[in-house]
Amino acid sequence: MILFLIAVLAGVLIFFSPLTTRYIQRDTFRAAMGDETAKGLHFSSGHYSPIRRMGALVAESEGFQASNGERALKSLYAHGITARFNPWGVFVRQWRFSDVHLESGEVAIQIYEANPEAIKPKPWFSIFLPNRVFLKHIESERSDITWQFRGERAGFFGTQLLITPHGPDFEYFASGGRLKMALVPELDLRRAHILITKTLLTIYDVDLASDSRGEASIHAQGNAGLGKDKSVDLKANADRIPIHAWLPAQWKRTLSGNAFGEVHWSGENPKLESSFGDGALRVREGRIRNLPLLNKLAELARNKSFEYLQLNDCSLSFTWRYPKIDIKDIAIEERGKFRIEGEIAINRRALRGTLRLGLTRRYLDWLPNPEEVFNRQQSGYLWTTVHLSGTIDEPKQDLSPRIVELFKESPGAYLGLLFRQFENWLKNIFGGD
Repeated sequence: MILFLIAVLAGVLIFFSPLTTRYIQRDTFRAAMGDETAKGLHFSSGHYSPIRRMGALVAESEGFQASNGERALKSLYAHGITARFNPWGVFVRQWRFSDVHLESGEVAIQIYEANPEAIKPKPWFSIFLPNRVFLKHIESERSDITWQFRGERAGFFGTQLLITPHGPDFEYFASGGRLKMALVPELDLRRAHILITKTLLTIYDVDLASDSRGEASIHAQGNAGLGKDKSVDLKANADRIPIHAWLPAQWKRTLSGNAFGEVHWSGENPKLESSFGDGALRVREGRIRNLPLLNKLAELARNKSFEYLQLNDCSLSFTWRYPKIDIKDIAIEERGKFRIEGEIAINRRALRGTLRLGLTRRYLDWLPNPEEVFNRQQSGYLWTTVHLSGTIDEPKQDLSPRIVELFKESPGAYLGLLFRQFENWLKNIFGGD
């Protein structure tokens, strides 16, 4: 016991001596620390900027960088590093840091093949040196955590990051910043809790929002394989998400409302081509305006209320197994005006489907003999069936030809329609009411 205490006292005196300070700030120590840090994070090598001792237990460096990672981490760049060293770790052969603070950082993660790492030979005296870097607490004020998705760089950018050890792996807690990723608009990150191990990325909780100050939110949880098993299983729930940002550019002026729903995404790997899943969507406070078809219908029927629709019901469910999407249980309605029900299938952009369209009688007064097309009455609507075909770029339907036939069978109604069209044309040319 006395010999042990003497050894400990000698170690403490050596650690706090000026000789130790000079050693810590030498290139040889910096190179050794770079190698040990890289090894702990499964990089082939790593490089620290010059290390400066700022106190008895505190050192700082302008940065650390490593690339060509062999496992989950592909690259790492840390800037403005301040670390608190725990000297007692030397006695258990560890470079132990109780606290590491970063001004900023960039971490790229990847999917990799789980192959055994090569064991590098060590000099004989390595048995007396620490053989592991232990990081108890890493905090970064502003970090980017990125990955590749559909050939583009995606990730959480500008987030506040806390990293803690989880056995031999690391757990990540993030807040603030933005999610940027193909197929979805940019979203604010409220919080995220993620665990990355040798073989699995586990998302315990991710909370996203179009605007972090609002009530809208998207919650997600799931996992993705990082080793030989690259399967993906992800569940997400949306609450009060404005649909405007999610729409194609040509629809942004036409549709609005807040979305509620859930989606379950699975796949053998993260590629869209191997994905399958299901979900449901509901839109509240839905509005449709500036739609050319509705404007034309309002013109023909001389009823301005067709130009703007306030939806009381707007919902659907869907399933997909790439490249086919089945949209079912479609229900779109403005009570007292119209209702649409049915199902649509899309397979490699080819479109087919059956919709049931119901209109109240007063919105069919512009048609001659409307019962010939809208031949079923139920729930206050006159109904007809519309068959869809073509592609999503050039959709086709069989309702228009049937309406044209009605006008052909009623020359008087057809002539009245022509006069209304001519009257509207004169107003557009010369103005007036």
